[in-house]
Amino acid sequence: MNTLHFLISLFLFSCFLSLVLSFSPPQTHLPMQCLDDQRAPLLQLQHHLYYAPNFTFSSNFDLWDVYTDCCSWEGVTCDAYGHVIGIDLSYKNLSGSFHSIFDLHHLQHLNLAGNYFHTTLFSYGFDKLQNLTHLNLSSSCFHGQIPMKISHLTRLVSLDLSYQVDWYWRNRYPYYLPPLKLEKPNFKTFIKNLKFLTELYLDGVDISTQSTKWCETTSLVLSNLRVLSLSNCGLKGPLCSSLARLSFLSKLILGGNPISYLPPNFLEISSRLVSLSLRNCNLNGHFPTGILLLPKIQSIDISSNDQLMGNLPEFSPNNALQSLSLYSTNFSGKLPESIGNLRFLTNLMLLDCKFFGPIPSSIANLSHLVNLYLGGNMFSGSIHSSLFTLPSLKTLYLGENQLVGKIDEFPNASSSLIQELYIGNNYLTGPIPKSVLQLPWLERLYIEGNNFSFMKLDLSVQLNNLRDLNNRSHTFPQLEALSLRSCNLTEFPGFIKRQDKLVDLDLSNNHIHGVVPNWLWKSTLSRVNLSFNVIDFPKQLPLSDLNFSFSMLRELYLESCNISSFPEFLKSQENLEYLDLSKNKISGAIPNWVWKKSLRYLFLANNHLSSLDQLLPNQSSTSSQGSFTFDASYNNLSGPISNWLCNMSQLNGFDASYNNLSGLIPNCLDNMSQLYTLDVSYNNLSGPIPNCLGNMSALSWLGLQGNNFSGMLPKFSKSTQLQFLKVSENRLEGKLPRSLAKCTQLMVLDVGSNMINDTFPFWLKKLTDLMVLILRENRFYGQIKHFKHKSVFPTLDVLDIASNQFSGELSIDFHQSTQLRSLKIGGNKLEGKLPRSLANCTALEVLDLGNNMVHDTFPFWLEKLPSLKVLVLRANRFYGTISKIDTERGFPKLRILDIAFNNFSGDLSIEFLQSLKAMANMTDNEKAKLDYIGENYYQDSVTIVNKGIEMFYQKVLTILTCLDLSDNSFYGRIPEEIQDLKSLKALNLSKNSFSGEIPAALQNLKDLESLDLSQNKLSGKIPPQLISLTFLAALNLSYNQLEGSIPQSNQFITFSNDSYRGNPNLCGLPLSRKCDEVGLPMPPPPGEDEDSWLYAMPAWKIALIGYASGVVVGLCIGYTVLNKLGNKWVDKFKKCRKRNRRRCI
Repeated sequence: MNTLHFLISLFLFSCFLSLVLSFSPPQTHLPMQCLDDQRAPLLQLQHHLYYAPNFTFSSNFDLWDVYTDCCSWEGVTCDAYGHVIGIDLSYKNLSGSFHSIFDLHHLQHLNLAGNYFHTTLFSYGFDKLQNLTHLNLSSSCFHGQIPMKISHLTRLVSLDLSYQVDWYWRNRYPYYLPPLKLEKPNFKTFIKNLKFLTELYLDGVDISTQSTKWCETTSLVLSNLRVLSLSNCGLKGPLCSSLARLSFLSKLILGGNPISYLPPNFLEISSRLVSLSLRNCNLNGHFPTGILLLPKIQSIDISSNDQLMGNLPEFSPNNALQSLSLYSTNFSGKLPESIGNLRFLTNLMLLDCKFFGPIPSSIANLSHLVNLYLGGNMFSGSIHSSLFTLPSLKTLYLGENQLVGKIDEFPNASSSLIQELYIGNNYLTGPIPKSVLQLPWLERLYIEGNNFSFMKLDLSVQLNNLRDLNNRSHTFPQLEALSLRSCNLTEFPGFIKRQDKLVDLDLSNNHIHGVVPNWLWKSTLSRVNLSFNVIDFPKQLPLSDLNFSFSMLRELYLESCNISSFPEFLKSQENLEYLDLSKNKISGAIPNWVWKKSLRYLFLANNHLSSLDQLLPNQSSTSSQGSFTFDASYNNLSGPISNWLCNMSQLNGFDASYNNLSGLIPNCLDNMSQLYTLDVSYNNLSGPIPNCLGNMSALSWLGLQGNNFSGMLPKFSKSTQLQFLKVSENRLEGKLPRSLAKCTQLMVLDVGSNMINDTFPFWLKKLTDLMVLILRENRFYGQIKHFKHKSVFPTLDVLDIASNQFSGELSIDFHQSTQLRSLKIGGNKLEGKLPRSLANCTALEVLDLGNNMVHDTFPFWLEKLPSLKVLVLRANRFYGTISKIDTERGFPKLRILDIAFNNFSGDLSIEFLQSLKAMANMTDNEKAKLDYIGENYYQDSVTIVNKGIEMFYQKVLTILTCLDLSDNSFYGRIPEEIQDLKSLKALNLSKNSFSGEIPAALQNLKDLESLDLSQNKLSGKIPPQLISLTFLAALNLSYNQLEGSIPQSNQFITFSNDSYRGNPNLCGLPLSRKCDEVGLPMPPPPGEDEDSWLYAMPAWKIALIGYASGVVVGLCIGYTVLNKLGNKWVDKFKKCRKRNRRRCI
């Protein structure tokens, strides 16, 4: 009975189980086969895709085996019913079309990232995929408007359309199409239906046309966001405080947008963040360092905000930080010892900040640290060897600091993971530790610019000895990069013979001389820098080296190597992209074989080249893979610019400035669609400027100054990318073309020294990026009344309208000109009073309004300008005493003050002299620097009277210190306190009514080179103490009432009779009057229109004396006269094509 009962129960259970299974769906781990309606679109997809590495068709897409179940195919995911719900074909180098995907209506996940589709998204039916929750199309070369269809995917949880241009730089492709953009629909319309989004990645998508309310829109619509990544989107305006509503937000990436400042509640917004990136956002002020202490934060990147200040706080042991990047900010102070509490830290990047003090020893506690960048700061002290033993460390960057002493040997070098070591440009001494040379994974070693002891010996011998010593247990590491720049080497290091993996070799700036040995050239080398050595190459290669070609060599730097001809081995370098032969002694024509199809940069500046004639006429093929930049400036090139230039359609930059080219510019440059820079300044070119130059849409830099161009400027209505237009020193006439107002990116406009006849171009106020406006020495006329508008030129740095015919009151409103650094309005017919709004120009360094008709008192209120260095008021109608001076504030940086030829009167007040603080104090470091006033794109010039001659200084040394009070009505005694102006180079008090004796205290002006006290009422003897002024090159004491003998020592024996003319009671050499023959009649003083110096000293005498003792003034004159054609006062904004190696983060 029991057995029967058991069998019946078993039977019933089996039936029940079968019934249950028949109603149960198949388990996901046992999927049904792919359905036919799912398989067909996949087969179509495979048919329409192909591999396209490097933009070329390679083969059909054959990743899938068509004889197997499609649900088992790589990158395909199916649900339990055989529906395709996921496709992942990311980073397969695919191209083609993928329309068939949109027949897979059950699709939930689609990932096509990292491919090369090179198309728009408009033709694809995204709205058919209503089940889609995850869409990733990043880094796949899509461009154009993002279609509205994507915004209909209301179930989307994650959307990634970021970094469409990544494919191009991953494959080293020089050009790429414009990125994706959101215009129609705009950002607000696009996201309004995507309310379930938790992750939004739109990095690199152009959203620049949106209003500043993108932030509020995001906070209101996307309340579930966990990740918001919108870097490099052109977003405008600051962050909004409403971001605090995103209560789930853990990752905020907004780098590369001009955000400028953070909301007051940003610490609250950040309290839930795990990752924060605000890199390159123009942030300024103080960063809330409390964010560094938030309990959840793991990654912070606020780098490349050079105005952002802050300090590192004290860190607690429970801090979760894993990555901290502050490089290229204004963070400063010492690193706290508590930095050793960041036990999870893997990346610490503090490159190019202002940190100082010793490197904390507690960094040795950071056992997870992989990358440590402390370079480009002011760290001092020694390098503790424990840094080399951090167990996870791969990159150690300590270069460009003030580290001193020797590096001790460290244990267990063989277990270190260090791959890159940068300790260059410090003050390290002693030998290189053997431990460094035993690092087994070392690939990049930069030790240049130190004082290592073995560098002063035979480097190759020393390192070869070390290799022999190490051979017992280790071999010398095989490096990929080696920099021995500035190491006092005298020959090529022999150990390089055995370096068979070198990719990057830098031996520049040493004392190596002789022929470059063949063993230096490795087949693996991609970049070689031998610049600034006295080297040579074999005139002929030996027979065994006729195929002296290196397929990997891309960059070769041979700047300033004393080379006299093009090296022969260059003939066989067919893959060379970058060749620098500038600053050598190469002469003659440029040979044909220099032009390679691979060549993208060719620099031949500062040689003795005479001709471009041998350039092949079909060089449009040159650099067929990308742009081509050519620089042959500062040579002896002559003849016309040939029409071959028009055939070089790939030309990106052409610089033939400072040569002897003549004739016309070819009027056939229209097809040079990529031309970015054209500079033919300072040649002998003539004729009209061709109209085609105004039609070049890519042109950014146009330099035509210093030629003989005539006629009118062309229209620039199509040159919308133009940033620099320099046409000064020609014979141009007519009016400024109003089409310049369409050049909205224009930064520098220089039309000086022409014959342009126009009114002030107030219509240029539309150019919001304009920084330099130079109209000097033309025929501009009329009043400048439109300049009252406060929005005019908000970014102006330099305004030079000197030597024109502007007239009327000086009615310029400077309330908004806070960035103005140099203002030159002299040599016009301006009148009235100085605008008090000048006190708002807090960045002003140079103010020159000489030779006008300004009627005002001394502008003591200019003391408010903390940076004012040059003030020229000469030849106006200023009047009154100079007494209302705030001696506490004073003029802290004023070095040149010229108020000559006015109507100032009264005593020379002590308070006035005490206010000239910069003339009183100059450190030895300041004296040692040959810095000039101005920026890299514009350096100031000034005209002052020195040594009795009106001198034009094309560049103004910051140490040139002059005080000119001549041709006024000052009276009384010369105060003894004038001795406090110890940095004075030139002092002119002539043509006043000073009386009394010459102060003996003038002996304390030890740097004085020029002293003019002529045409006053000074009496008494010439103080013998003045013979201690050993730099004195010019002296004029004529037409006073001096008496007694002339001092007979040092500089005084070099001065002629003319220095003492008109003093009948003076005697002794150089006067013919002996000291017993005084009392002869006094000749009349020179007339008002005569220059007392020119009357008193022959020109040859001034010139002879001028440089004999005048160090600074002589240097300035030498620059002006001898090197007028050898320098540009407006330096170019160019890429740093020959900069020192710097690690790119």
